[in-house]
Amino acid sequence: MSVTTNIYYKGENGSAKAFAEKMISSEVAEETRKEQGNLRYEYSEPLEGKEAILLIDSWGNQESFGKHHKSAAVNKIMELRNKHNLHMKTEEFIVDNNDQDKNI
Repeated sequence: MSVTTNIYYKGENGSAKAFAEKMISSEVAEETRKEQGNLRYEYSEPLEGKEAILLIDSWGNQESFGKHHKSAAVNKIMELRNKHNLHMKTEEFIVDNNDQDKNI
């Protein structure tokens, strides 16, 4: 069962983009990608909605997702998010990999 979370970081005056750039340049994003069970950790700019950055955060299972939230990387993420005064909106998707959709 994989877990994917879309996180929309919203701020003002370019703060969301600055946050994502700092996550990449400080290698916190890369540190997260190397965690066991991480499938995807990718930032992008939505075409609609200025002052926002989308993070697609995907994990192989609930256990690895939970371990990530207890990691040192999450503390760094929270510090940067607070520093850039960002607000978050999240959407979570859980996929049961044992279910086979016959329409695909």
